[in-house]
Amino acid sequence: MIRRLLKPLKSNSFFIFGARATGKSTFIEQQFLGEGASCYRIDLLDADEEARFSRQPSLLERVLDGLPVRPEWVFIDEVQKAPRLLDQVHRLIEKTGQKFILSGSSARKLKRDGANLLAGRAFVNHLHPLTAEELREAWSLEKALNWGTLPRCWSLRDDDERRAYLKSYVHTYLREEIQIEQLVRRLDPFRSFLEVSAQMNGKVVNHSRIAREVGVTDKTIQSYFQILEDTLLGFVLPPFHRPIRKAQANHPKFYWFDTGVKRQLERSLSSPLVPSTSAYGEAFEHLVILETLRRADYRGKDWTFSFFRTKEGNEIDLVISLDRKRELLVEIKSTSSIDPTEVRALERLTADFHSQGTFYLSLDPHPQVVGKVRCLPWLQGIDEILRIP
Repeated sequence: MIRRLLKPLKSNSFFIFGARATGKSTFIEQQFLGEGASCYRIDLLDADEEARFSRQPSLLERVLDGLPVRPEWVFIDEVQKAPRLLDQVHRLIEKTGQKFILSGSSARKLKRDGANLLAGRAFVNHLHPLTAEELREAWSLEKALNWGTLPRCWSLRDDDERRAYLKSYVHTYLREEIQIEQLVRRLDPFRSFLEVSAQMNGKVVNHSRIAREVGVTDKTIQSYFQILEDTLLGFVLPPFHRPIRKAQANHPKFYWFDTGVKRQLERSLSSPLVPSTSAYGEAFEHLVILETLRRADYRGKDWTFSFFRTKEGNEIDLVISLDRKRELLVEIKSTSSIDPTEVRALERLTADFHSQGTFYLSLDPHPQVVGKVRCLPWLQGIDEILRIP
């Protein structure tokens, strides 16, 4: 059994959000539905259950009153499918002190329908795809780069099964999250957008260029990116904003939430990544950023993340703002042997920052210091970054 890093506080009701197949239900089953557990489950993925509770949200209280013993926890799986239930959840928390676990793979429907998000009465948690720290001895960099870290991918026997699974994953997302929920009027342009957005993963977003390729308006492309964020399938990494002398990029980058899903969308799964190629380097940068953000979230770090790019195109891959006055600067390279000249170029870019540390994370197994830059094996570097208060 893989022990997840997420540790929700059990003294209070809570939401647990995450993209499809990140393991939310399995996590709750392991933590709350085991032998002797006092937890009642309502599964809104069941069409009959969804219909019943959508029509009659007040049914929730009657069902709980009908149980022989009131459980400590009530687990409502995929709560966005019956958002009006949250009014009843709110009332029962206030009236009886009942504790709820509320899972969901889409915040969009809750926000769109003006759902009651309980005003702090339920804490918010996120469950991500697996991390290297969670996989421990089972971890494989090549497997993670090529196939991603969705839990199911790590239990399948071979690459053919993983390829079929990721293809099915994308199809299920389009059918259940987009088509059934009617998030877009026309599905074909959105399909084209998904492929283009995967090809441009980690690059500065140019809405006009993507709109021309897909055949829709700039505004539509912006709404498509918002759908990906709202369904937790990706996130925006903004340019660093603080008045400093160097000119900065005006547009953000967009990253998919999983390297395997990204490769399926761009139709590159049949071509294994080869070290020392640009595709390998981009995939490695993507994975290191994902690992850093996931683990920072699990540790409750109140950090913000961005990137820095000058008008000349010089770039720092990740700027971690610890607070309003302190930053960590992180460069990510897939090289197995660092180049001190490159590291010194990075150091020159840091002059205008309130840097609490500059890191060069790579596949070089030998920790080194070049000037003021700590050059570390990437997993060791992430560990060191996360220990900074």
